[in-house]
Amino acid sequence: MIVRFHQATLALGGRPVLSGLDLALHPGELVGLLGPNGAGKTTLLRAILGLVPPSAGTVHVFGRPATRGNPGIGYMPQTRGDTALRLRGRDVLAAGADGHRWGLPWPGPATRRDIDRALELVDATQLADRPMADLSGGERQRLLLAQALLGAPKLLLLDEPLTHLDPAHQAALVALVARLRSELGLAILFGAHDLNPLLGAIDRVLYVAGGRATLGSVDTVVTGPALTALYGTSIEVVRAQGRVFVLPSPAPIQEHAAVPG
Repeated sequence: MIVRFHQATLALGGRPVLSGLDLALHPGELVGLLGPNGAGKTTLLRAILGLVPPSAGTVHVFGRPATRGNPGIGYMPQTRGDTALRLRGRDVLAAGADGHRWGLPWPGPATRRDIDRALELVDATQLADRPMADLSGGERQRLLLAQALLGAPKLLLLDEPLTHLDPAHQAALVALVARLRSELGLAILFGAHDLNPLLGAIDRVLYVAGGRATLGSVDTVVTGPALTALYGTSIEVVRAQGRVFVLPSPAPIQEHAAVPG
């Protein structure tokens, strides 16, 4: 197991966000992390990073208690500050490789080689010397994914990288992540609001809602009975034209991303 939550409770400001977490992620698998806004997806990722210690139970990564600065984890956060938009793509990667220093990044030879390797992995070498402000949303996300690959991690945590991307760029990014998983043998936890772009790429889904989480195949977890038990209210799941819709009942059909928490 690459990540193990054992009867873990995650709390913020003394308030439990997720309770009774008992689940494991395995090497080399791609897992979709789904759930409504505020359900605790980012908190769960931060627990794996060692930034949110469990208030009860345990969180282990690579067989040891989760700690800050684990070099085996690559993390792609949900948002970036506007300051990064003034930098070249290569400078953004260098800042991620040596983020503890003040001032503009000045990478050494080993770091430059690592940056070049990461850029090649995501087919972004041609973007490296352009300002982030001049790039499309999909191009920026590729560079931020390259930053997460620095240091050759074995586990990638992606916090909703599809946000603000159009369907074509969403599909391209999911395909890229799936290819990286296959080529590098990575375990990947892919946070998203909407299950549909991930269908066909993920091995399992980790669904968080109502202060709890459940992990399993899409056909097992994303069902009316399973989500009703998780949310604690009546939920219906509709599959149509290769897409999945989740409906609070009674309510008009809404895409998965619109389900309230």
